[in-house]
Amino acid sequence: MFSLIGLVIIALGTVAMVRKREVVIEIQTEKVARRDLTEIVVANGRISPVIQVVINPEVSGEIIALPVKEGQLVKKGDLLLKIKPDNYIAQHNSAQANYLSAVSGQNQAKASLDKAILDLKREERLKEEKVSKEIEYQTAKTEVEVRQAMYENSTHIIAQAQGALARAADDLSKTTIVSPIDGTVTKLRSQLGERVVGTAMMAGTEVMTIANLDDMEARVDIGESDVVLIAIGQHARLEVDAFRNRKFNGTVTEIANASKNAPSASQQSQMSSTAQEATKFEVKIRVQEKEIFRPGMSVTTEIETRSVTNAVAVPIQCVTTRVSDEDRQRQEDSRKQAALTKDPEARQKKEEEALKVPEVVFVAKGDRVKMVKVKTGISDETHVEILEGLKEGDEVVSGGYKAISRELEDDKKIRREDPEEKKKKARAKKKQE
Repeated sequence: MFSLIGLVIIALGTVAMVRKREVVIEIQTEKVARRDLTEIVVANGRISPVIQVVINPEVSGEIIALPVKEGQLVKKGDLLLKIKPDNYIAQHNSAQANYLSAVSGQNQAKASLDKAILDLKREERLKEEKVSKEIEYQTAKTEVEVRQAMYENSTHIIAQAQGALARAADDLSKTTIVSPIDGTVTKLRSQLGERVVGTAMMAGTEVMTIANLDDMEARVDIGESDVVLIAIGQHARLEVDAFRNRKFNGTVTEIANASKNAPSASQQSQMSSTAQEATKFEVKIRVQEKEIFRPGMSVTTEIETRSVTNAVAVPIQCVTTRVSDEDRQRQEDSRKQAALTKDPEARQKKEEEALKVPEVVFVAKGDRVKMVKVKTGISDETHVEILEGLKEGDEVVSGGYKAISRELEDDKKIRREDPEEKKKKARAKKKQE
């Protein structure tokens, strides 16, 4: 009897010692509250004019006039540059002479045709009077047909000469280039006396760029996982590195349908799966404020995508992940089912389910915590929406990071850290440093 009582006392003592040695985790807590949340997508890019034109000559030659300088304001129709026209004037004069020659040839062919018609009529009359022979009549008839063909050919020659003259006149006109828009010369790459190359088949020498600096936009690159959240008309906030401590307003005006680094069909066959770059889509955001922006300035944008009002929310750091034995078994079952599924869509769904890791929040109850699985919604810079698992007023663990990410488990013992004491420790540590 005594030995039984002794064993019970020893067991109780052991439990008490274990409980006494149990590690107490120091944490901070916060009450679950309702908030308005706006989700943002952050992207980097450059400031660019909404309208800009690169001036590429369509004819080749020496620049003999360049009355503009970089940074100069120009109006639509102002002279930008003039290319030496001597060669094109000669080509125009030659084409004009060929055209006049073709007109003269047509007049000659018309006169010959008229004479052949008169001869045919005379032979017809003589044939009726039985004075002319059949062979003479047939010869006159054939002559009319020949002269008719020659006249029609002269018409085609005139059309060809007209085309050559028009082309020569067009080339001559292209030796003088005027500004297509009101704007500023933002880049000037050529100098007076320099030779430029022009071609109608491909872009020639880039002489200059004209841009309207009154309307500017941010062109940013957004990843494929975020671009699906972007829509035309969404509001954005822009931070331009050159204008510190200022934020500008913007509106999404254009979203690329294809990625910037999308390879062509021939490139796709040559690419290896390991050499693929991150997929980016260009999004254009019109800047609403007027400021002295310069093309190429660096910009960081925050695009407001989705928003909710009066949502149950907790600080972002409250949400972490834990994988229990039950979750591991579920993932393993999903992987096995995916391997046995023949339907590609169903198999992909099972594979995605196997990769899911539960999100949890630790709720403080007395001196213990309870691990609660949650379903999250959108988030802003500081808080995340909780769709399932928590209610307003619950006390959740909000710090520290090490406790939430690794140390806490279900039913762990905790001690709430006094905020004032934390500040004192921080000040003391700062003094020591």
